[in-house]
Amino acid sequence: MAVVTPYLLVENLTKSVGSKVLFSNISFALNKGQRIALIARNGIGKSTLLDILMGKTDYDSGKITWRNDLKVKYLPQKLVGDDAIRLLGDKASIEDFQKLSGGQQKKLLLQQVLDDEPDILLLDEPTNHLDLDTVVWLEEYLNNRTTRGEKALTILMVTHDRYFLDSVCTDIFELDEHSLYAYHGNYTYYIEKRAERIEAQNAEVEKARNLYRTELDWMRRMPQARAHKAQYRIDNFYELEKKAKQQRNESDIRLAVKSGYIGNKIFEAKDVCKAFISPSTGEKKVILNHFNYVFSRYEKLGIIGNNGTGKSTFIKLLLGEIPVDSGSWEVGTTVRFGYYAQTGLQFDESKKVIDIVRDIAETVDLGNGQKMTASQFLQMFLFSPNQQYDFVSKLSGGEKQRLHLCTVLMRSPNFLILDEPTNDLDIPTLNVLEEYLKNFQGCLIVVSHDRYFMDKVVDHIFVFHGEGNVQDFPGNYTQYRLEAKEAYPKPLPEGKGLKGESVEVKGTKTKTEQKRRLSFKEKCEVEQLEQQMPLLEAEKAQLEALLSGGATNPDEIAKASARYHEVQEQLDEAEMRWLELSEIE
Repeated sequence: MAVVTPYLLVENLTKSVGSKVLFSNISFALNKGQRIALIARNGIGKSTLLDILMGKTDYDSGKITWRNDLKVKYLPQKLVGDDAIRLLGDKASIEDFQKLSGGQQKKLLLQQVLDDEPDILLLDEPTNHLDLDTVVWLEEYLNNRTTRGEKALTILMVTHDRYFLDSVCTDIFELDEHSLYAYHGNYTYYIEKRAERIEAQNAEVEKARNLYRTELDWMRRMPQARAHKAQYRIDNFYELEKKAKQQRNESDIRLAVKSGYIGNKIFEAKDVCKAFISPSTGEKKVILNHFNYVFSRYEKLGIIGNNGTGKSTFIKLLLGEIPVDSGSWEVGTTVRFGYYAQTGLQFDESKKVIDIVRDIAETVDLGNGQKMTASQFLQMFLFSPNQQYDFVSKLSGGEKQRLHLCTVLMRSPNFLILDEPTNDLDIPTLNVLEEYLKNFQGCLIVVSHDRYFMDKVVDHIFVFHGEGNVQDFPGNYTQYRLEAKEAYPKPLPEGKGLKGESVEVKGTKTKTEQKRRLSFKEKCEVEQLEQQMPLLEAEKAQLEALLSGGATNPDEIAKASARYHEVQEQLDEAEMRWLELSEIE
């Protein structure tokens, strides 16, 4: 079998920031056609790892080997200053770029890296700030680009968008407890196998605890008794002690906060109109056109729509941050808003995390006479006791967003308004937030492009089509896509790309095309394919078991990973050819 050189080989990579170890001796390979998602909690080192691979950040030890003949493009989570200028090249003036919205900036940058047709694409949170139309288009584009033979695109990305993960990714890499775990499958497969891994680890910890109790009794005997024993047993005791204290109970994390009492009258929109006049063109942009709506008690509303159709403006109108042109909002006297904005709070970077929360309240009311200290509340938001005494300046972008969310919920609002709450939050935090919102005894409005999140927390949707056209759909996002996909979100016009460039679109067969039957040679090919595919499936399963079994030898990982993707390509080609032949009578 020919040896396939990995596009990227990482061996025993270690990175620390001060006294904090991000990852230690991690090894992995990136091969042609792979679409890998890197998953971890905020602050574990996802973006740092991408920066290391691109030579933007140094590392403590290890080896990184790129194949020489490759074009690599990297789209960081946030681009400012010289980095933006280098990526945009001569196609923009940086000042004009900074005037664009977050969604417009992301589209322009995506367009730039995709136009260059790289061999490898590194993406850090590619769906943040994109509207649903563009996210759906990007999924389809990346899936198509990874099946073009020699021109197949290889992807390593950081994303928390779980529908995007399921649709695009072939592999999941998880950074956890300073180590890297590889899962050869999409997000759904990862969730299942990760649970099995945690269960197995906990079983090992329990076994270590039982042995630890025996060894502890031995260690507590008089020094004279230990003096005649082997030193290795004493050394092993301390290793055993570490392992015995590693139990994890992630499933027990639940957020419970009392919401304030909310009366029957929430808010009512009466014939509300709002429009803006462009100062440069003089064109009128309509946001709301004689909008009427009565918001119900305990209602959970999701808002979707393209960028620029007025979603965030709608929220600011409701909160009274900008005035209506005509009509009125009538808000109930018991309503107490909690507002989580896209931009977040501007925290004092010199303060400690615990002080940010204590400045609001020392305790949080959970209801039923129960209270929680500020420190305990932060732990529910996955801030460890040690991290609570870190300065805000040391937090990652996602950790700051998590802290912002914490400050909103601890005020016990009865009407939550969340504007793109999932941007920059990690998946564990999203799981905690989703569980809280499902049980929230108040009203909710959430603007989000995260389809998975919307499906779990809302019961109906406002669809902003633009020009004041707001559709009320009774159901979640997936139900809307199934029942009303002709209305929104539509894909880009057929034959158009991200910026509207023409691409080849294959035509469909016409009724006048003459049908034909399989030739003898083709019948033999079908029989051969039907024998070959089960063998490839079996080999694929064996390789998956090997790669998911905790192998740590870099050479073994590289060879198995390379063969896995060879098998996957052969299987894809065989299945496509079988389907093609099966359509012939």
